[in-house]
Amino acid sequence: MIHPQAVVDSAAELAEDVEVGPFSFIGPGVEIGSGSVIGPHVVVKGPTTIGKNNRIFQFASVGEEPQDKKFLPEHETRLEIGDGNTIREYCTINRGTVGGGGVTRIGDRNWIMAYVHIAHDCIIGNDTTFANCASLAGHVEVEDHAILGGFSLIHQFCRVGRNAFTAMGASVNRDVPPYVVVAGKMSEPRGINSEGLRRRGFSAEQIAAVKRAYKMLYTQGRPLSEALEQIRELAAEWEEVAPMVEFIQKSQRSILR
Repeated sequence: MIHPQAVVDSAAELAEDVEVGPFSFIGPGVEIGSGSVIGPHVVVKGPTTIGKNNRIFQFASVGEEPQDKKFLPEHETRLEIGDGNTIREYCTINRGTVGGGGVTRIGDRNWIMAYVHIAHDCIIGNDTTFANCASLAGHVEVEDHAILGGFSLIHQFCRVGRNAFTAMGASVNRDVPPYVVVAGKMSEPRGINSEGLRRRGFSAEQIAAVKRAYKMLYTQGRPLSEALEQIRELAAEWEEVAPMVEFIQKSQRSILR
């Protein structure tokens, strides 16, 4: 399953059925789980753990040193990738840094399109979609089912909440709460991701509750503390709203508003 023109270091650990295409390089400290396919011309450096049933396409660079001037080659940091991810052409995914916790982590079933950059110490959940050329600076967190449109740019230390949506070319410099759609060069909220919620099986009543929470947060002119208290009351009735409350309470950079 390993092409004779691939280079796999003796200190790498690959499951028996892992496929590695020609001219790919798998370095020491790399672990790859069963069912994964590494295409041609891929570079994977360690320490990196890649789970089961992942597919990495040609010319991707996975597990390389972080683009951080403070990083030294002797720093022991990691990249962890879960199961069932698709990583397309020319993606760059860097390991963590000592100052950022030491780990870049990607969950399961993520769809990562061509030319995506995921920088050091980013934490990606499950079932996300990154369209072509979306880029994350360091220390970014993207929660489950979020969708990043093509050429989206996420500033360091920002968070993108679950089921949120960034439009094509969005530039995000503060946190994006769950369910919220943002757009624009300096992005602003533009409503909720109704279509995404419908596709995930949310009922009309649940979507309406999320819309009510959005209006409390964005359209009624209330201070954030007052809006948050109202959303908290709504969350007591509709559990779907609770992630918004938790997300806002944890925000360090403040939310887009």
